[in-house]
Amino acid sequence: MPYFVVHEHHARQLHFDLRLERDGVLKSWAIPKGPSMNPQDKRLAIMVEDHPLDYGDFEGIIPEGHYGAGKVYIWDTGEYNTVKGSIEEGQWEVDIKGEILKGRFVLLRLKSGENNWLFIKKKDTFADYNFKLTYRAKK
Repeated sequence: MPYFVVHEHHARQLHFDLRLERDGVLKSWAIPKGPSMNPQDKRLAIMVEDHPLDYGDFEGIIPEGHYGAGKVYIWDTGEYNTVKGSIEEGQWEVDIKGEILKGRFVLLRLKSGENNWLFIKKKDTFADYNFKLTYRAKK
C-alpha cells in the first residue's frame, strides 16, 4: 500500500505539506491552513513540485538561502489507498490511515490545468467537527 506524509513546514510562512506516494515520487500539495478532520473545512491545497520518495522521512532544517528554508517536522504519516478518481481527472478520493488523519478525503482541482486544489475530509465515522489543528513545534 502506498504511503503518505504531512510535513509541518516552518518556512517564510508556516504551512503543511501533504505528500502522497504515486508513480515513484511524492505528489505534493502545500496546505496553508493545514489539513482538517472537519468535513466543513475546505482547505486550499496548492500543488507543488514532486519530491523524491526518500524525502518522506525528512525532519530537520532546510538552511537559509535554500528554497523552503526553515524547520520541517513530520506531522503525520501512514498509508493510503485510492478509492476513485485521479490527479489527471482533477478529483482524487483516497482513504488515509494515519496517526491523525483517518478516513476518506478528496483532493479536488479548482480549475483544469491549474495548481489550486481543495483538500476536504469526507463525512465518515472518523469525521471530527470539533477538530483543532495542533502543531509539533511552536509557531
